[in-house]
Amino acid sequence: MNAPRFLFRTAVLAAALLTAACGRDPAAPETPRPVLVDPAPAGAAAAAVAVALPGEIRAREESPLSFRVGGQLVRRHVDAGAAVRRGQVLAELDPGDLRLQAQSAQAQYGAAEAELVRARAEQARYAELAREQLVSASALEAQTTALRAAEGQARAARAQLDVARNQSGYTELRAPEDGVIASREAEAGQVVGAGQTVYVLAADGAREVAIALPEARIREFSLGQPVEVELWSAPGRRLPGRIREIAPAADAQARTYAARVALDGAAPGEVELGQSARVYLPQGANAGRSVPLSAVQRGEDGAPAVWVVAGDGTAQPRAVVLGDYGEERVPVRSGLPDGALVIAAGAHLLRPGQRVTPVDRDNRPIEPDAPKPGPDTSP
Repeated sequence: MNAPRFLFRTAVLAAALLTAACGRDPAAPETPRPVLVDPAPAGAAAAAVAVALPGEIRAREESPLSFRVGGQLVRRHVDAGAAVRRGQVLAELDPGDLRLQAQSAQAQYGAAEAELVRARAEQARYAELAREQLVSASALEAQTTALRAAEGQARAARAQLDVARNQSGYTELRAPEDGVIASREAEAGQVVGAGQTVYVLAADGAREVAIALPEARIREFSLGQPVEVELWSAPGRRLPGRIREIAPAADAQARTYAARVALDGAAPGEVELGQSARVYLPQGANAGRSVPLSAVQRGEDGAPAVWVVAGDGTAQPRAVVLGDYGEERVPVRSGLPDGALVIAAGAHLLRPGQRVTPVDRDNRPIEPDAPKPGPDTSP
């Protein structure tokens, strides 16, 4: 009784399994995974991204303006950012003390002139008496000497008066040339000393970019080296320039070398003082392909690697030798085939040989090209 029932149940189970096996679909092919690629071509333009340095637009001629005498600042006529003309009054000191000094010098000069008139008359009288032999020659010589002394004192008093008048005029700070006030360093009511900076004047004319060159790579830069300047307010637009000046010594704290980049043919109206900019400096040691930092992965041996889209549409890792890391990209010195589509993000989720669909940042498919033959450096 139990044996027939067991055989019946076994037959029913086998029939069910056979029916399920017959109705199962064959294994579906793997769906290619979309991957973002960086199809940037090799060349100096791509390599330059790795050596982008921040900078600030400055005037080629920047003059600290200060009073030639000390005193209390009573009036300030312009502020930072104001356009000024040559000879325009920018600030004034309290002229009271200097005006009194000029009056004192005027009085001393008047007294010296009066003494000179008396000495001349006395010398002329003694000269007439000497011709009549009423006084001795030594007496005439003494009067002549007194006249020469009075003339010297008059000249000294006149010079002191001129100095006092000049100092009285120095209480007005005037613009030496046309330009823009770049900064203000003093306020009304403040007592400033002679030579203390009150304003910094950026003269009209050529504009430059002030940058700091890293000490570790200072030998890679040279005067006259061509560069490209991109304003942060105008991304994508590159202005040609060249390195005009490199400081002979590094900054003691930042350990960088101050440098100036001259903008070739850029009129002052095209850039504004104080604008932020990025300077791209092509380097011979970094010439070649550059890739985004997100594309760099760690290979099986711990060495850096990037993933590329092979000609058959599969993802393959490539061991590479990298240059100096930049802010957003890093140059690849060797190991990357020319024209390869580099997977820019998500490579850590892939496996070698996995089928992928390369797309750009607008999610448009890109047809992979077979890379040029080269040494296989796959890990």
